[in-house]
This record gives sequence, structure tokens and C-alpha cells, in this order.
Amino acid sequence: MTEKSELSRRSLLRRAAAVGFMATPAVGMLSACVGGGSEEPQTQASGEKSAENPLGIDPKAGVEIVIFNGGLGTAYATDIDTPLFNKKWPDAKVTYSATEQISTVVQPRMNAGTPPDMINNSGSNLMDFGAIVKAQQAADLSDLFAAPSLDIAGKTVAETLVPGAVEQGTYDGKPFAVNYSFTVFGLWFNKKLFEKNSWAIPATWAEFTALLDKIEAAGITPFGYAGANASYYMVRALLTSAGKLGTEQVLKDIDNLKPGAWQNDAIKQAAQAWGEVGKKYLNPTFLGLRHTEVQLQQNQDKLAIYPCGSWLENEQAKDTPPTFEYAVAAYPSLTAADKLPATAINAAAGEIYFAAAKGKNPQGGKEYLRTMLSKEAALGFTKLTKSLTVVAGAADGQTISPGLTSANDMLGKAGKDVFMGYLFDTWYKKLDDESRGAVNDLMFKGGDAQKFCDRMEAASQAVAKDSSITKFTRS
Repeated sequence: MTEKSELSRRSLLRRAAAVGFMATPAVGMLSACVGGGSEEPQTQASGEKSAENPLGIDPKAGVEIVIFNGGLGTAYATDIDTPLFNKKWPDAKVTYSATEQISTVVQPRMNAGTPPDMINNSGSNLMDFGAIVKAQQAADLSDLFAAPSLDIAGKTVAETLVPGAVEQGTYDGKPFAVNYSFTVFGLWFNKKLFEKNSWAIPATWAEFTALLDKIEAAGITPFGYAGANASYYMVRALLTSAGKLGTEQVLKDIDNLKPGAWQNDAIKQAAQAWGEVGKKYLNPTFLGLRHTEVQLQQNQDKLAIYPCGSWLENEQAKDTPPTFEYAVAAYPSLTAADKLPATAINAAAGEIYFAAAKGKNPQGGKEYLRTMLSKEAALGFTKLTKSLTVVAGAADGQTISPGLTSANDMLGKAGKDVFMGYLFDTWYKKLDDESRGAVNDLMFKGGDAQKFCDRMEAASQAVAKDSSITKFTRS
């Protein structure tokens, strides 16, 4: 996730209040991919609770963490969080590992009842977290959020976070996840390239397609994303356009598996508009490329506009030349009748971290999360990753990178028109997988809007009727 600017982080994060939600499971059985764990749970470390040890950890018990190695990198864990944790708990050894394949590496251990203590569940291979919660494999974080902040006097951990941060990891009335980073989504581009060519940021769809024509005439691929492993970037782009046309209720209906939700006219119009972009402006070879390969082409000015979240700048830091300066723009209005203005954007807390209920040291995993949610750790994270966190005010007064300056600008223009987007991608893996394939067919294979909507509607109702899948409700 990316950040960048010197602007007050408080003003940026205050707007995250718009993205909170409460998830309430409905009746249903566990997803088949998640087991109940071993019948004989392992002995768990514990200690006496005190003012200095509010979570009652064993000061000498080790803590095992697994971090997703993606756009945020892993240095924040090794260089910031772990040293801060060991500063307070010097006898508690932190065992660290990183992977790009969270589900492949961690899920078998979750099912065997021998999981790591704290896991960063992220990436295209992330675990079905809703099923993990229902299998009672994630620890209740109520005591973490009620504990005092490590370095913000007089406040609990929950009181130091942006509004909505606790709720975003809440299932059935209890918090099970820390959604740590604050991400801004939009159309990313090279500000220097746009200034060199006098290309203006579009507000309407007509302006957008006219800009794509100009870029194509300059010999540059106008728009693109990686079909091999980042098609969900395009799903978010399409649904952000639909949300701006019909309001976030369109996306809530999708999350709630409401019959006919994918046939909503806002979805059809968004699919129609983006499908035409795919047919005319997309490089077909991108279907087989991974995200870093396409992002490298953008850094080389072979691709102009890329739909993504604000982790992009940090992910590409090593490949970004001096001639490239990241900036981001809101998705343009689809029609003159859009219910949200052109300046409206999708931004939300994300990147799931949780403590495993059946680990050797779940309280130690929570204490590691308390360390991450300190102001010092959050500021270090922002400096290293160019990404904001949900710790309110942690980067106030700090100078950060150009992309976050642009993102902050975009948030300022959006005002109250910031919406969280959708949740089905983490609630229902089958539906998420189907959306990725469907959007690739729409964009790369000449698919039409009605086929996209029909395919997604069928997938949605298949999930709705599958009693083996735990259901959640969004209000």
C-alpha cells in the first residue's frame, strides 16, 4: 500500500470513518476448506495480567509470526515491529517467516491445530477468513482493543484507531481481525509523463476515452492490468464505477447475495463501459502477465494508466526511475446521472492480521498486534512502506512520498464521498474467484456486459444456496 506526502495524516484518516461495517453471519455450515483442528489442543502459554501486561502473556514464551510478502514488503515486521516487541519483552523470541502463498503455507497448520500465533492473511492466495472465524480458529481480539495503547497515554488500543477500524474486522459482534493499512484506490499514472504531454485528468467517461485515444496516438498502451494474478484490480475498478453510478447500496446488495444484485443496471453500465475499454485499449498479452511485469511496463512509460491501490508505489520502488512520479486520479463518472460525484472514491482499511486461537501463544500474538498498533510502529510502517495505517495521527507532520500527496489530494476533493466498496472477495472465495475469471473474459476476450452480469448472478446465487458456506450480512 502506498503513501506519500507531508500532509496531515489526521485529515487523511479522518475520512476513513466512512468505511466501517458490521458483519453478521447467517445460518450455515463451515466452508469445506477449513477444518476444526486437532482434537487435542496444544498447551498454550499464559502469564499474569497486570498494568504492564494487560493481555497476560508469558514474558518468556516465543511468538511465531507469518507475514505476507507482497506490496508492503516484510521489513516493517523484521526492522520495526519485532525490535519494538523485544524491547518490551526481551526474553520472548519472535520466530518469523514470510511467504507469497499464505493459504498453501498456513491453512494446513490451521487445520492441524498447530498454527503460527499471528498471521498476515493477504495476497491472491489468502485464506477464507470468514470460514476461519466460524471454525473458531481466529482469536477474539476484544481484550486487545480494550488494552491500553503502548505509547498513547490514557487511551485504549481501540481509542487510538480511526473510526470503523475495529468494526471492519468484526464478525457476529466480536472483533477477530486487525485491518491495518489504509488504502486509496484509483487510476495510477506517471505525473511527469502526463505533464510532458499536457494530458488532463478526466472527470467524465467521454474525457476518459478521449484521453485514452491521445495516449494510444502517442504509441503508449493507454490502460492495462495483469490478467494472470491481479484481475481483482479490475473487478474493483468496475465495481467502483458501479458504486459511483448507483451508490454503495449496489455493492452492499452484492455482498448480501441479494437475488438480482449483479443484474443491477449500474453493474451492467459499468461492465459495458469497461468492456469497451478492454476491446479497444488493452494490450492482449497482459492476460498472461503478472502484476509486477505490467507495473514494470508502466515504470518504463509503455503503459499509461493502471488501476490499483496505494501500495503500488512501494511495491515498485526498486524499479521506479527518476523520470517517473506516481500520482492517482479518481475513476471518472460513467454518466451524467451518476449518484455520486466524479470526485467520489473507494478507500478502506485492509490487510488482515489476526491471532490464531489454537496457536501455542495466542496472547503473545495479540501482544505483537498491540505493538503494531502503537504510534511508533505505525509511523515506522508508513516510512518504510509509503502506506498509511489505521492508527490515527501516527504520521502527522511527517514528509511522505509524492503518491500519497496525490492520494491525500484526491481524498480531500472526495470529502464525504468516500466509500468502502465491497466485502464478498473476503467473505466468499468462490464468488471472488468467479469475478476474476469473469472480468478477464470481459476485458480480454471480448465478453459483453450481459454475459458478465449473468455469470456473476449465477455464481452469487449458487453461493447463496450452498448451505456449506457461511453467510454474512452487511448493513
